[in-house]
Amino acid sequence: MQSRTPRGAEPGPTRAETDSRLSAALASVVAGARRRAVRDGDRQIDTAHLLHSLLETDPDVRAVFDDGAQVVRLLGYLVQRSIGYGLQWQGTVEDSGAVPMVRAGNSGSVKETGWSPSASAAMDAAIERAGGRGEPRALGVDLLAALVADPDCRAVEVLGRAGADAQVILRRIEDDPFTGTSADPYADPYADPYAETSAD
Repeated sequence: MQSRTPRGAEPGPTRAETDSRLSAALASVVAGARRRAVRDGDRQIDTAHLLHSLLETDPDVRAVFDDGAQVVRLLGYLVQRSIGYGLQWQGTVEDSGAVPMVRAGNSGSVKETGWSPSASAAMDAAIERAGGRGEPRALGVDLLAALVADPDCRAVEVLGRAGADAQVILRRIEDDPFTGTSADPYADPYADPYAETSAD
């Protein structure tokens, strides 16, 4: 029986409703992870691709880490994927056991080929976390929380190798569930914050 798994990553999730539940910033992160996977010749977007793109593009995610030096150290490690640590992952599928390898019937899932099972589970968890706050769209910190909550995913492996403790990061986010959510992506940055109360 011929495998249905393509040699390269798919252009992206086939479920439009999944993309519609991502903030503009997180959609940009996903697009960056997809480009990186294709450029590196990887079959699937995995959690390390997502972590790399988060750190590169989302300042709220970078703010969760100890300091700028830790972020620089992580990025310096992540860029070595194609010539260093990532060589062990070539030709393999990331599956931390977070979800079954084959899923069906989940309307919010990005389960199709092109995503590792662990990355798919992280995207679902990010959307669920945002929903728990009553937000219609997931943010970058929602995805970061989902990544560090899976101790067996590649993103956590990378964090550990670069000297970052995933559990410390997760506790930091959980202690303040609104970490990274203070800025309203739809708000007018020039609006008067006292406009609604000035008439009182």
